[in-house]
Amino acid sequence: MPDIDVTVPPSGTGCRECDDLNGWWVHLRRCAACGHVGCCDSSLGQHASAHARETGHRLVQSFEPGEDWWWDYVAEDWANGPALMPPTSRPAAQPSPGPGGRVPEEWREMLRAAGR
Repeated sequence: MPDIDVTVPPSGTGCRECDDLNGWWVHLRRCAACGHVGCCDSSLGQHASAHARETGHRLVQSFEPGEDWWWDYVAEDWANGPALMPPTSRPAAQPSPGPGGRVPEEWREMLRAAGR
């Protein structure tokens, strides 16, 4: 299935774009096609859904510890998929929101102001 590649590892332990900008995220999502790890739509950057729009890679799996659910951005609905190459989540010691040390104290207010 072209939308899923079980042989590709995740791109890292956090959102690539947020890391490039020294930013932060609420939760993480992993692209099933290429392994790109991006931040969720509750995050300011919304980089996972932006990646889906830009690449056409429609399926993501949660990249949060203890979660294994899938989302299909095209169908805008839950999805199912096979086990992906480990690791299957960010490190459990990495906080959410994260990463540690980069999340501003007023993060909740920032999300409310952005309508998240």
